[in-house]
Amino acid sequence: MALSYKARRRWSLVILLIGLPAYIVAAVTVVDLFDRPSFLVELAVYVGLGFLWALPFRFVFRGVGQPDPDAPRDDPRPK
Repeated sequence: MALSYKARRRWSLVILLIGLPAYIVAAVTVVDLFDRPSFLVELAVYVGLGFLWALPFRFVFRGVGQPDPDAPRDDPRPK
């Protein structure tokens, strides 16, 4: 089932405003459970987790920055 353009925009906003901060808190909490690793290992973990959170939501974010493909187009060319 494909989401409409407006639904994808709404879901992307929810994911960015609620899901991403929650994921950041969860990632920091999980990393804090272990002894603090070296800076490079910690950086690699955070970069990897930062990349992994977006993978399931690629279809939601795809094309959201483009104009609405379902909106009526105004033809600026004179007739």
